[in-house]
Amino acid sequence: MTEDRGYREIDRWENGTGWIPYPEEAMQRAGHVIETDDGSWVVDPVDTEGIDELIRGFDEVAGIVTLLDRHRRDASAVANRYGVPVYVPSFMDGVASELDAPTERFEGRLRDTRYGIHKLIDNRFWQEAALYSKETGALYVPEAVGSSEYFLTSGEEIGVHPVLRLKPPRALGRFEPERIAVGHGEGVSEDATERLRRAVRASRRTSPALYVGAIRSLVFD
Repeated sequence: MTEDRGYREIDRWENGTGWIPYPEEAMQRAGHVIETDDGSWVVDPVDTEGIDELIRGFDEVAGIVTLLDRHRRDASAVANRYGVPVYVPSFMDGVASELDAPTERFEGRLRDTRYGIHKLIDNRFWQEAALYSKETGALYVPEAVGSSEYFLTSGEEIGVHPVLRLKPPRALGRFEPERIAVGHGEGVSEDATERLRRAVRASRRTSPALYVGAIRSLVFD
């Protein structure tokens, strides 16, 4: 158990792990580390006591990855601590200039890894990408889907973001993951493809229940 070190470990598998730094936080922000043939990559980190020990359990850190325009989080602090750049998808505007660390723009693949970068959303209000490796079966989605209470209706293990429920990103349908890691909450490692497809299919139908639940929590909690 790692909560006494300032975080709760989640999503552990042979090529990586994740952590939720503030388990009591409603949004359940999660960061991840992925081990690849090109070193380890820290994805959308939220800094907290003890995560360096967790990260150093894998290969030497090659870089930090930011997958959402507003998920700068603690990318700069962690990058500077390890002396590595923050990697930003090339289509994202205005992110690199707001990071207080060296940056690298990338497209196609994440350097010499088996992880491809996939554009999910690209508009003036929201820019988001996913990392996906068909070889390892791992999919990393920062915001379009999640598993914190904010994303879920009754019976869901993973759900589409409330703002995207009426029109979920079509790109989510191209993935066939064995495991999914998300930027909010714990990921899924069983029946991941079916759970993702179920979440997308049901997003419009279940949106009223999600919105009503959100309103009730605001009024009564």
